[in-house]
Parts: sequence; C-alpha cells; structure tokens
Amino acid sequence: MPAEDKSPQRAIQSVEVGSRLLLALADAQGPLALKDLAALARMTPSRAHPYLVSFGRVGLVEQEPGSGRYALGPAALHIGLACLHQLDPLRAAEPAILELAARTGHAVALAVWGNFGPTVVRLIEARQALHVALRVGSVMSLFETATGRAFASALPRERLAQAVAGPLGGVAAPRGAAGLDAELARIDDEMHRHGVCRAAGSPIPGVNAFSAVAFDHEGNAALVVTALDHQQRLDAAWDSPSAQAVRDAAAHITQRLGGRAPAVGQRVSQPRARTVSAA
Repeated sequence: MPAEDKSPQRAIQSVEVGSRLLLALADAQGPLALKDLAALARMTPSRAHPYLVSFGRVGLVEQEPGSGRYALGPAALHIGLACLHQLDPLRAAEPAILELAARTGHAVALAVWGNFGPTVVRLIEARQALHVALRVGSVMSLFETATGRAFASALPRERLAQAVAGPLGGVAAPRGAAGLDAELARIDDEMHRHGVCRAAGSPIPGVNAFSAVAFDHEGNAALVVTALDHQQRLDAAWDSPSAQAVRDAAAHITQRLGGRAPAVGQRVSQPRARTVSAA
C-alpha cells in the first residue's frame, strides 16, 4: 500500500478507504469473493459492499454473474492503459535516484539499454569527490561493470547475442562459447542470490559499485540503477546498507513502472539452456 500522506491538504477519507479495495483487486491473481476482498482491504464485508456497488456503477469493478466474485472492470483497464501510455520511465525513476543519492552520499547512475549496450542517461555526483571517467552517454562494459552485469542478468537471449556480436560487446566478452556461458551463469547466480550485481575495485581500482534492475509492466529490464563510490565509503559486502539501498531504489522504480521485481532468491532471467554464440 502507498505510504500515508501526512500533508495538511484537504482530502476525502472515503475515497482513500475505498481505494484499498481497488488496490487489493489489482494485486489479486483473479476475481475475489466479497469476504476475501474485504479482508485484504482491512474492512468488514458490510462496509466494503457499498463501495463495490459504487465502483461497479462507474465501471471500475465488475461482478461475475455466476460466482458473484469481484474483479477490476473496463474503466480500471482504461485508466491503467492511459497511465502506461503517459508514463516516462526516466521521470518515474527520478525521485528514487535522488533519494538514493541523498540517503547514501554515493554517486548514482541511471542506465538504459542503448544501441551499443548499457548507456548512462542520468548521473548524480557523489557527496565527496569521486574521480571517475563516467558521464552521461558513457557506454558500460557488459561483463566487467556492475551496470552491465545487471543488464546481462535480465536481458533476453536475442538481445544479449546481438550485444556480444557487436563492436563493443565482442571485445569484452569472455573467450569462447563455454567461457561466455560460464560467465552468464555466474551473473545469474549473483543476481539470484543477492538481488544486485557488484563491482569491487574493478574495472575502476579503488571504486565499488552495486547495480539493480528496474522492470516495466511487461517484465522487461527498463532501467538499471547503480550506486558507486570509493571503497572506503561504499562497503562491498552483499548485505551492506549501500546494497540494500540500491535494491530498494530499483524496487521503487519497478513499482512506479507498474512492474513486479523478483524477490531476492528468485531468478530474474530464464535459465540459459543453450550456448550463446560469440561470433
């Protein structure tokens, strides 16, 4: 549920209460009986029912004729599609990366998948000077940087094959098909175990970084958020506050994009059952 708004602006409490029913239906895997829906919204069935009647009249909720269970209606679909159409991923990510930078003091980079691979599109400087050759437009190594490895953990096989075969990917790729598959397996395991990818003192000596993937509503890797700083200021331990802060930021961006991030311990990408050609 969204955080409670403590601002002094005037609000209508009944709208906020009723919205709990809509959010519960949005999180449900299918239609719900009144009793179950009310419980998820922390309401009694008798209190929930009038809200559902009103939502039904405007098309936000519909009721199955046979079972009487409730589901989101056509008006909810219309609103959702309009929101997705108007959504700008970079704008949606901005509050999360500003919060990450303010919370940690680290440099924060936001990257998208561009024509040449992972490309930095937003960069917030570290609180203390960090002398690295990183700027907006920089293309990150697919296998040697935390940003690139995070993309590799969630990239479809076809796009990964194109990147490896390209002018930049081929240079940094492990030698041979067997070496490539082994590296991808390590990346998948890293993200599966920790929810982030890490660069500790490499490729930039003395600089550590954590990266995590933000997913869109179709489950695609929309963005990668990275925090980086001098190793004395950014602890490279997997359970460090910096690693958790990056996970939180990526999860928040995913939520803003209408996606659902895999939990730590859940596979991000499908198992790579066959070799990706490096040719």
